[in-house]
Amino acid sequence: MSTDPAQQHSSTPAADAAGVDVRPARRWLLEIGVAVLLVMLLRIFVMESFHVPSDSMAPTIEPGDRVVVTKIGASDIARGDVIVFDGTDTFAVADRTPFASDGLIGRILSGAASTLSIRLGEQDFLKRVAGVGGDHLTCTPEGGLDVNGDPVTEPWLEPDTAACDFPFDVEVPQGRLFVLGDNRSDSADSRAHLGDPGGGMVPVEDVVGHVSWRYWPLDHLGGLEH
Repeated sequence: MSTDPAQQHSSTPAADAAGVDVRPARRWLLEIGVAVLLVMLLRIFVMESFHVPSDSMAPTIEPGDRVVVTKIGASDIARGDVIVFDGTDTFAVADRTPFASDGLIGRILSGAASTLSIRLGEQDFLKRVAGVGGDHLTCTPEGGLDVNGDPVTEPWLEPDTAACDFPFDVEVPQGRLFVLGDNRSDSADSRAHLGDPGGGMVPVEDVVGHVSWRYWPLDHLGGLEH
């Protein structure tokens, strides 16, 4: 019984012009695409890695540390939480952004860089929450920080460090946060923006997430000390 050559050719594995089976390559590309998509979805909705470039949160978080930020429950914020937030509209200077993420290529590069803990075209800040909506905060270099009339114990500060280097007295609006760096003498936090529009108060919706743990350097691996 003869076999139709056309039918015989159609039953062989998919091949290119040189007769090479291309299906494994397609399957490999598909698997890579799915893996990249899963990583991107994880980064967008669940957790993200950040590189800390400054010492504004020292000694809790040192320059060069890499931390994981949990995005689930990002709006559930309490005093003392360490958070990452987008300060584009509240803290950042427009011409300080080194790269813009406009356009298709820019968005692709920004997403890929963010996956690798390199933030391009965004103004993300890492600070500790000192006050939430409705709180009344006062501070003096001699007396320390008070919230709603009660003194606040801050074990994350270095011994003999003043809670503030100049007095302030603020009311935090609902839906906003007053944030401070643990390195009070070298942190451009809410105090540095009291005279700006919004008074240095961070909108809750700008919070990216909570800092859950540090994975680099290895000798500091684990959760935050306080």
